[in-house]
Amino acid sequence: MSAGKPWFLYLIECADGSIYTGITVDVAARYAAHCNGTGARYTRSHAPVRLLGYEAHADRSAASKAEYRIKRLSPADKRRYALALASA
Repeated sequence: MSAGKPWFLYLIECADGSIYTGITVDVAARYAAHCNGTGARYTRSHAPVRLLGYEAHADRSAASKAEYRIKRLSPADKRRYALALASA
């Protein structure tokens, strides 16, 4: 990783069973924002249930590329990915 602050890719399970994927430099603060309704528009209407996992990336560009790749996965594949993150 570079000397700068790492960026994180994170996955959140929502109350309707959907999985939200995002990036941030502070996972705890961003998850709290989602939970209190000041996060993304999606999680305002799909209440967050739990943080499924997260992974560090060297910079915003790398995190954004990973986010794009994960968002293209099926919900089942996103869950498998989250399980892999949690067990790593």
